[in-house]
Order: sequence, then structure tokens, then C-alpha cells
Amino acid sequence: MAIPAAAATSKMSLCIHQNTSRAAGYRKSLEGWAKAGIKHVEITDNMLEDFLKTDTLPAAKRVLMDNGLTPVSSAAVLQDLWIPGPAHAASLETWKKRCDQFSQLGSPRIYCPSTTNRKVTKEDYTATPGCIREAGDIAKEYKLTAMIEFTRASTHISTLTTALKTIREAAHASVHPHLDFYHFWSGMSKFEDLDLLQPGELAHVHFQDTPDMPRELLDQQSRVIPGDGVAPIEKMLRKLAEKGYAGSLSVELFLPEFSQGDPYEVAKKIRDKCEVVMHKAKVA
Repeated sequence: MAIPAAAATSKMSLCIHQNTSRAAGYRKSLEGWAKAGIKHVEITDNMLEDFLKTDTLPAAKRVLMDNGLTPVSSAAVLQDLWIPGPAHAASLETWKKRCDQFSQLGSPRIYCPSTTNRKVTKEDYTATPGCIREAGDIAKEYKLTAMIEFTRASTHISTLTTALKTIREAAHASVHPHLDFYHFWSGMSKFEDLDLLQPGELAHVHFQDTPDMPRELLDQQSRVIPGDGVAPIEKMLRKLAEKGYAGSLSVELFLPEFSQGDPYEVAKKIRDKCEVVMHKAKVA
């Protein structure tokens, strides 16, 4: 299951998730970030689809190449992909389409959040490994690493412990856990849960901070640039390095000041602040 472990002094690279500049669209977000010195990016399904309404997939790839950008991961937000349910079959078909698209763009990874809101039963958990293997088989066909992102509001997989348990039960070589700092720290997970990670097991990281406010008031938008909140960011980074993680730290933000801001200015602010935190944690 494990991806080969990195050296003890794991170095990580800064990345930006396209949700961070959602209002700018596919092309303008990437162009703005490139001007700010960003090299690694994470592509989203909805922004790519909007671009493809008037252009082509090869053109989408040229935007990346012309700006010297490397896609390190891609997002496919699909209801009930990892669990049986009315939306599962349709989501699996869309997952195949996304795997095809993102593999053509050069992304080595694709993730889907645990987007499930209905009441979940013990029988659903029993069936989850089978659903994971289905999605894993499709990802393998396109030579992609598939990842499950646990989310704090999910009624299915909302913690790191549940994500690890279900992924390990599925035992599919192409499926790995994905860690989002915001969902981890603002949800029901505990810092000690990071010790459960096997060396090299973690495939990708979303990198945000949690604002100083009651957890009951937090929502999808309530995330800030690393270093601007109260989560133990440096401690978490050092723990991930200890576990052999040497991949990207993808900043995904939703507040209007980011998502509706100028992509260049937003990316510059993110880069300046994140590089300070990464250097302090000795992972840059």
C-alpha cells in the first residue's frame, strides 16, 4: 500500500488549488499564479468543465505548459462515490471521465471528497471497500493515484482514522489517503491520529489554517492562509515529514477575499506566508 518513503528530512513543495481563485476561471487563475512564481497546481473539475465549454482539452494543457505549471493533483467532487447509494453509479461514470481528462492534462493524482450527507449504516461501511476498489480500478486504468479526502461534515468518512481504516480494508494499490489540514484540525480528528500514518502512505495534502473561533461556527469558507490561524501548522508539518511525506502542500481557500481576488495578488500573499511557515518547519 505504501508509496516509497522519503528521507527523514522530507522536503515539500507549495501548490495552489484552483478553488482558491475560483472566480477567475481556469486560464486566468493559472496565469496569475504563474506570474507570482507558483510552479505546482491542483486542477478542479468544475473550472475545467467551464473552460471546455468554449475550448478543448489540448488547449487546457497548453495553458499549463505555456505557464510552466505542473499539475500535481486534480479534484472530482462526486456524491456517494465511496459508498453505495442512488448517486453511486452515475458518480462512477463521471469519475472515469475525470480520470481520462486529468490523465491527459498530466496529473498523476485524482481525489474525491467523502461527499455524503445522508444517514449511513453499518452495512454501508461494510460495502465501502468494494466501492473503493471500483474507483481504484478505474484510476489504475489511467495510471492515476486515487485519493479519498475525509471532510469534517461528511456522514461517511469525516476523520483520518475512518479514512485509513476503510482504505486499508480495500487494500487497493492505487488508492491512498489524502489529508486536508482544515478538515483534520477543525473536525473530530486528534493530532495523535497522525501517528497512525504508515511511512509513505499519504499521497497528497491540502494546506490551510483554522481561524480562532468556536468550532461550531466553522464552515466550508472558514479557512485561512497557513500561519494566520491557530492550528499547530509547524508541528503538523514536522510530523508529516517524520512519516516520509515529501509531496505538495496545496493551499485551498474559499473566503471571497481569495476566491474573488486577483489571482496574482492572492498567490503572492499565499507564497510569502507559506514559505515562512515551511521554512520554520524545515520542510521547504
